[in-house]
Amino acid sequence: MSEPKNVFQQTRQHIKTGNLSFLTKQVFEFQKLTKLIQPLLPPNDAWQVVCYQYGILTITGENQALISQVGYLQKQYISQLSQIHELKDLQKIQVQEQPKNTKIPKQIPPATLEMLHHAASFVSDPKLSQALVRLASNKK
Repeated sequence: MSEPKNVFQQTRQHIKTGNLSFLTKQVFEFQKLTKLIQPLLPPNDAWQVVCYQYGILTITGENQALISQVGYLQKQYISQLSQIHELKDLQKIQVQEQPKNTKIPKQIPPATLEMLHHAASFVSDPKLSQALVRLASNKK
């Protein structure tokens, strides 16, 4: 068996242009893979590819029962998904639950504000210190 290709290996071009182009390419490729795998996975879940590297496909789902199903029937799903050209080197599927959307409190508690101001006074990096002060003064 050939060694799986790492399609997200940074090239000389990415180093010159910064990581934004590299990350943009990764996001585009993951979105493309997500569209390809969704019809082959159990319906009624929002499957999403979060990583594909070294033959390991990492996906997330929202329904714990369907996540378990993919885990238990991994060999069958690997045989189906490896028929897709982009996933021809697929060896393993890792399935995780999508993180729940957590609500951010509208106001930061006073004790936290005080800690942020205190931390800003100890930070030697002026930009980081300024960012902490801005965060502490943000009273939306």
